[in-house]
Amino acid sequence: MVEPDKSLYVYVYLPFAEDKKRWDNLASEAEVPLSKFVIEIVENALADEAEIKPRAEFVKQLGSLRDEIRNLQEELKPKNIVLDKYENELKRYRTAAFVEDDFEGARKYSRELIKILKRCDLVDNYRLFEELGIDPREADLVKAVSTELENLET
Repeated sequence: MVEPDKSLYVYVYLPFAEDKKRWDNLASEAEVPLSKFVIEIVENALADEAEIKPRAEFVKQLGSLRDEIRNLQEELKPKNIVLDKYENELKRYRTAAFVEDDFEGARKYSRELIKILKRCDLVDNYRLFEELGIDPREADLVKAVSTELENLET
């Protein structure tokens, strides 16, 4: 077993037993041994404060960042709902040509659908709808994709 180098020891005599208990408690809260805790505190005090922040400052910053993330997530929820509605509207608009039986003019096929068909040899309906982002319960969109597939097959 390797013996510790006695020349590296530093002895600190605290004025009161309560001070040592407080330091022990702070070190255990930081989940480090007391010696490492003291070293970190001393080094932080010696270092330029602009470069190295004390642990308490990091904890404050972490708390404020968590609050900011929570606020941003709350702001994002309604925007995602609106975006989903717009995407569904766009899908309905693009598939309208395949839903209407009496449609006249040129029909534009879905590039996504063609890419999926080229990439996969065999695709079942559920996987196809999943990759297209279509809910199988939306009858109009399912009918449009089916019609588009029939036209492509022809």
